[in-house]
Amino acid sequence: MSGDIEGIGAAVTAGLAGHAVESRHGGANPGHAPLRCLNCGTSLAGSHCHYCGQRADVHRSFGAIGHDLVHAIFHFEGKIWNTLPLLAWRPGDLTRRYIHGERARFISPLALFLFAVFLTYAVLAVVGSGGGVGEGIAKAAAEQTRSNALKESFEEEVKRVDARLAAKDLKPAERILLVEERATLLKSADYLGVARSLSKEERDKGPPVLDDPSEQMMTGIEFLSRTKVNTGVPFIDHGLEKAIANPALVLYKLQANAYKFAWALIPLSLPFMWLLFPFSRRFHTYDHFVFVTYSISFMLLLFVAVRLFNLTIFGDVATAFAMLYVPFHMYQQLRGAYRSSRFGALARATLLLFFSLYAVIMFMLLLLALGVLG
Repeated sequence: MSGDIEGIGAAVTAGLAGHAVESRHGGANPGHAPLRCLNCGTSLAGSHCHYCGQRADVHRSFGAIGHDLVHAIFHFEGKIWNTLPLLAWRPGDLTRRYIHGERARFISPLALFLFAVFLTYAVLAVVGSGGGVGEGIAKAAAEQTRSNALKESFEEEVKRVDARLAAKDLKPAERILLVEERATLLKSADYLGVARSLSKEERDKGPPVLDDPSEQMMTGIEFLSRTKVNTGVPFIDHGLEKAIANPALVLYKLQANAYKFAWALIPLSLPFMWLLFPFSRRFHTYDHFVFVTYSISFMLLLFVAVRLFNLTIFGDVATAFAMLYVPFHMYQQLRGAYRSSRFGALARATLLLFFSLYAVIMFMLLLLALGVLG
């Protein structure tokens, strides 16, 4: 229930955040407008104040609250209906037209990006991330956390028994009971699957190589949990020890930080865009920023659509379509935004696919570092 409420709240925040970033155009009712701006007192000559930009018509009715809320979420002053069709089918035209000055009729790339991020978070909070590798990793992380907690508990008990056994004034009868208690603890640990510490030969050999990525990840975590961390940097060692002891918490931090630091995908992607057009004077950093922000926004919205389709019988079809459409969308955007030839756009789209993978990997490493050391 709390997840549903958080998801709904995030969806409302999405519209409000995008509405706040986006400039307002039109929508006022001049018939009820005052003669002077209610914010700065400037004489009005239209639907908006020419000095501070506030709308002339200010609603104070209770019904206006619902209207403004729905308007903020679904309309973006009506520009969302001009933006989304072009973003989906002619992204290059949208990017080029926005760069060249057609700003009033389209949602700005940053506002759309904020909306896409919040919407993605809202949908995942309500319906979950779905099955597959992600769900398998989450279950494995929770199981590993439980196992580590049991291991720590058993180790403390064994240390307590060993400390008692080391006492010189220990009576023979009590020593026998403690030895039996220690043996029982070790047998219980083996029965519950609590891993023992690794020998030097096992540590040198390293973890086994597996085909399944979720199993490989958790096998690596289990190997680290049975090996003492010693990088030589105290705060890194402390962070890694906490992460190994509670991988479920690290996974939760990864998910939370992905929402908070989604904006980092933009600066991580900009250098790769420059590599597609090295030393070109025709295109500037702002052009690449608009391209990258619109592209990431589309990918997030496409992910949301596919996730919702996965709740129906058309999930596999939607997933296959998205995998095929992503490279085509990149090609279309490159060809339209930069006026590239067919061959040039195809070559750059191929490189952009690999660059996107590198940017995502760098983003995941950033999230992992924040989750471990945060």
